[in-house]
Amino acid sequence: MTSIAQAGQVLERARWAAAAYAEYDQAAVTAIATAVADAGYAEAERFAAEAVAETGMGVVADKVIKNQACSRGILDHYRGEDFVSPRVDAARKIVEIPRPAGVVLALTPTTNPVSTVYFKVLLALLTRNAVVVAPHPRAKRCSADAARLLADAAVAAGAPDGIVQVLDEPSIELTQAMMADDRTDVIVATGGTGVVRAAYSSGNPALGVGPGNVPVFVDASADVAAAARRIVDSKAFDNSVLCTNESVLIAEEAIADKLRSELTRAGAHILDEDGARRLRAYMFADGHLNTEVVGRDASWIAGQAGLRVTPKTRVLIAPFDDVITEEMLAHEKLSPVLGMTTAVDASRGIRAARAVVRIGGAGHSAAIHSENPSVITDFTVQVPVLRVSVNVGNSTGSSGLDTNLAPSMTIGTGFVGRSSIGENLQPHNLINWARIAYNSAADVPMGDFTGINPWQPPAGPVPQYPRASNDRGGQPIVTPTARPSDPNLDALRAELRALVVEELAQLIKR
Repeated sequence: MTSIAQAGQVLERARWAAAAYAEYDQAAVTAIATAVADAGYAEAERFAAEAVAETGMGVVADKVIKNQACSRGILDHYRGEDFVSPRVDAARKIVEIPRPAGVVLALTPTTNPVSTVYFKVLLALLTRNAVVVAPHPRAKRCSADAARLLADAAVAAGAPDGIVQVLDEPSIELTQAMMADDRTDVIVATGGTGVVRAAYSSGNPALGVGPGNVPVFVDASADVAAAARRIVDSKAFDNSVLCTNESVLIAEEAIADKLRSELTRAGAHILDEDGARRLRAYMFADGHLNTEVVGRDASWIAGQAGLRVTPKTRVLIAPFDDVITEEMLAHEKLSPVLGMTTAVDASRGIRAARAVVRIGGAGHSAAIHSENPSVITDFTVQVPVLRVSVNVGNSTGSSGLDTNLAPSMTIGTGFVGRSSIGENLQPHNLINWARIAYNSAADVPMGDFTGINPWQPPAGPVPQYPRASNDRGGQPIVTPTARPSDPNLDALRAELRALVVEELAQLIKR
């Protein structure tokens, strides 16, 4: 098991790599990020299968989609954006110079392990940061394998040694020690509430997110058949392990019967009152979610609850009456189980959605299927979330995979959700900008910064982390300014060897 001392060495190596990488120019950064994205994309299918095999969660085909979206998809989304070069605003007489965070400690979950590794590594590399991946222990093998693949691709493309590292044997104690270490510049935490709270209380800057509990409202103006297909597809996507998956379906009574028929046609199984009771008892036996159901398919969950459904059942829908805290089906479920209730009109439906978010998921996301802009606006104003997906499945809607939101595996919940960010995590969250600000008076001229760029492409071979001469087969000490082939360094080594030999000879004579 990795010791805290060894973890300290990892952070020290990352700090050195971050300092070296911070001098790279935009062209070099783009080449490195492209190589890493291509490497991840090429292995998307292998890692999807490994993640499902190791964690027992999700669907391989859907994880392939997420891995592809979080590799080349991320690169394509930010293509043309520059997080490296200075920005000159002559009208305001301000020059902005990007300053990377430094060392990013990336906590990754068991539900979306590889896609989150891909996502956080690419965001760090696009912004010239080093990244240390701390995987969830239940997904450590696939996460570590993926991180090492990306690390090798980065170094092969010219990145400094140690720019991407991973903890092979993660533990709570080790992760806590690294979160509190002064060499960690920012923590990016994706996981349960406990993990995020620990990150915020570590003493280091942290970007963490709150849990989801997504209400989806279908009003009387909606295309009901399309809404049903989208909801079932979204709820079945990767067996609902994305925190953006729908949790409670609210149907306006005027279209509720038609919606039920269309949901059944799309592959959902609507339980009767007794079936809902059995499912509730199995999933929330002690008042908390039975984690065995997380990421499992609908027919497996039904069987465990003593229910009979066809093997092709994609989603279980459990009706209930009131959206109250005591109703466990109104809580987050992270599985293809959807609670369902009805409302007499749009106003009551919006109130029900508000109640769902009060139970859990404040600041996170919500979905609505409607053709009425007024209802959509009222829904967004009154439901305390920071992203509302319209006429799209929320799993891939609020995560930016099927909308023009930033594609992300980390969903900020803002102030209402006790999060430091209120948007989908993006590259600009991992840099600050140092601003050169001239006197605003019209008679004070601003200097000409055209073409000035303090960064340079890396010169020579890939910078190697300095090592003791007896480390790893006698590799020499290497610094960013002294390569192994430096004749001055070779002469110094020869002189030191001669001094040591002479001293040993004198000792033998005595």
